[in-house]
Amino acid sequence: MNDKNTISRSPKLMSADDTALLVVDVQEKLIAVMDGPEKIVFNVGRLVEGATLLGLPVAATEQYPKGLGPTVGELADKLGDVPAKVTFSCTGCPEIFEDLVARGMRKLLVCGIEAHVCVQQTVLDMISAGWQVYVAVDAVGSRNELDYRTSLGRMEAAGAVLTTTEAALFEWCESAENEKFKEISRLVRS
Repeated sequence: MNDKNTISRSPKLMSADDTALLVVDVQEKLIAVMDGPEKIVFNVGRLVEGATLLGLPVAATEQYPKGLGPTVGELADKLGDVPAKVTFSCTGCPEIFEDLVARGMRKLLVCGIEAHVCVQQTVLDMISAGWQVYVAVDAVGSRNELDYRTSLGRMEAAGAVLTTTEAALFEWCESAENEKFKEISRLVRS
C-alpha cells in the first residue's frame, strides 16, 4: 500500500489477514441438480485458488457424503480433507470455526450450495456468532431461481455483505503492488 495514503482501509473490506473462505457442500449429487452448475464450480475454484495464493485459510464441508457423494473432483484436490456434517449449517463442524478463530479470522466469505439451505443457515449462524460474513453471489446456487434470490435477500437483510468472485479476489489482493497480483489477475481473466 502507498505510504502516503493517510486514509485507512475500510473495516468493511476483506483482507488476506482477517478473512477465511468457506466452501459449503459442492458435492457430486448436489451440483448435478443446480441451476448453472458449471458457473458455480468454476467460481468456487477461482476463489479457492485465489485464497490459497494469497494465504487465506480455506475450509470446506460435505453434507452427508454417504448419500450425496464427495466434493466434486475439480475442487476435491484443491481442498484436501473435508469434514462431513449432517446439520444443514456448517456450524455442525465446530472444529472448522475453532481453527479459524485460533488463526485470528473474523470475516468469512461463503460460497457453495444450496444457497437457501446450507449456505443460508451457515451465514445466519455465523452472523449471530459475531462474524462479518460475505457471500459470493456468483459462487452459490440453488436448484431454482426463486430460492436463490430469496435466500440472498434474506442473508443480506440479516447483515451479510453480497459480493462477487472477482470483487473478492481483488479485495483480498488489495493492491497491484501485491506480489500475487499477476496471478490474481490471471484468475479474474480466466
